[in-house]
Amino acid sequence: MAVERFFLELNPPDEELRSRPHVVVVGGGFAGLKAVQALAGQPVRVTLIDKRNFNLFQPLLYQVATGLVAEADVASPLRLLVGQAPNVQVLLGEVVDLDPAAQEVVFNDRRYRYDHLILATGSGSTYFGHEEWRALAPPMKILEHADEIRRRVLMALEEAEQTPDQVRRQFLQTAVVVGGGPSGCELAGSLIELMRHALERDFKQLDIAHCQVILVDPGDRVLRAMHPSLSAAAGNHLRNCGVELLLGGRVQSIEPGRITVKTEDGDRVLEAATIGWTAGVKPSHLGKLLAERSGCPLDRSGRVVVQPDFSIPKFPSIRVVGDLTNYSHTADAKPLPGMAGPAVQMGTWVAKDILAGISGSKAKPFRWFDFGSMAVVGPLYAVADLRGLRVSGLLGWLLWGVAHLAFMPANENRLTLLTKWLWQIATREHASLLITGHPDQHMGVEVGLERAERVIDPPATTSKPSSETSSDATASPKTGLLTEHRTSSETEATPESGNSAGIG
Repeated sequence: MAVERFFLELNPPDEELRSRPHVVVVGGGFAGLKAVQALAGQPVRVTLIDKRNFNLFQPLLYQVATGLVAEADVASPLRLLVGQAPNVQVLLGEVVDLDPAAQEVVFNDRRYRYDHLILATGSGSTYFGHEEWRALAPPMKILEHADEIRRRVLMALEEAEQTPDQVRRQFLQTAVVVGGGPSGCELAGSLIELMRHALERDFKQLDIAHCQVILVDPGDRVLRAMHPSLSAAAGNHLRNCGVELLLGGRVQSIEPGRITVKTEDGDRVLEAATIGWTAGVKPSHLGKLLAERSGCPLDRSGRVVVQPDFSIPKFPSIRVVGDLTNYSHTADAKPLPGMAGPAVQMGTWVAKDILAGISGSKAKPFRWFDFGSMAVVGPLYAVADLRGLRVSGLLGWLLWGVAHLAFMPANENRLTLLTKWLWQIATREHASLLITGHPDQHMGVEVGLERAERVIDPPATTSKPSSETSSDATASPKTGLLTEHRTSSETEATPESGNSAGIG
């Protein structure tokens, strides 16, 4: 296996880069992208590795799932964001192994050396030991999952428009969302808006009163991480919009079109054509791999427990940031939450600390500035807790909108989102209600570098038919040419881990 030291080209774009320290960043999410942006143009060589070629703005995935915006509105190509910097190279692939002692990462059949490694691979969804539920209740962590939720909702409504069976129609117009955190509240509020208002003018046979969205959560209130007053305001608004809150409910089983929830009053069976899952997250699998290779500690959820500079014991060249890290060096000793704000600050600080070390100086200790938390629960309605300033309603929505536009990495997407939001406010229309693809095609998505198959010209003369050629080649039925097969080691089979295996 080849070991690469510099850029993958034979010669680096700038000869001076040969002597520069090499920083490898794995993951192009909030934390990883900010680290690369802080290192761009600095006296280092930077390689950004991600199994997706774009940065995904996860907080707005629910808007993709409900047709408010399109996929490209919440995703920005990494090469467009940072790839134009002369000292930054963006590579598509998934890191499958680490060698901390040799300071190497393994991806795409290469061993790639680094002087500094930043792991920012984020988190994915967990079903608490019931992985078989994933296909029945899609999570909402990557674009393909949001596409699948939208497809299921719209296909159900299309069928409801033409079925004479009233019971069947009620089933098709019902959706269940599991998880009462910000993502669950946002999805539930947007789904009821889609069903009861945006489609009212477009579907002639649907009885809007029969559209139902049920939000299931085991707690006694939604948005439990926020102040009780804001939780109450969000819950009341969702109820007023038509969302049923099934609190204190624990999912017992999920079957096609059916979910059983255990409550204080006994089991309740919910029948719904669409079921969405926003109930839990798990760190990227690279955390466990790093622990196996380095002996670094993990917390109960699998996050890497880091030191004050985000490094791990015995290997100061490795930093872990974003949702993958357990950073408890705070004033109250509580780990930083897995949100965009902390991730951005982590990535920026680690990049500055690396640059300070290279120059022989020392960066100031990391101090997280808590801007607060917020969640939107309906059109023009959000709740926000900004360092003790608690607001809800239209003002909360305005603050929410400004904050999300500020965190959006691409100016083009900021403009597009603002335009679509204003259009939706004025018309209550959803601009991206497209049904594409095939059922469930997005659930087993495999991403990463795909090697193109190569066509081999047949020999000029041959005495054997193509069927007698070696098992490594297959005759094309259309052309008779031989097509090489990829071996198992060349095929990327990537488990879903959040934004992506390289997303923070």
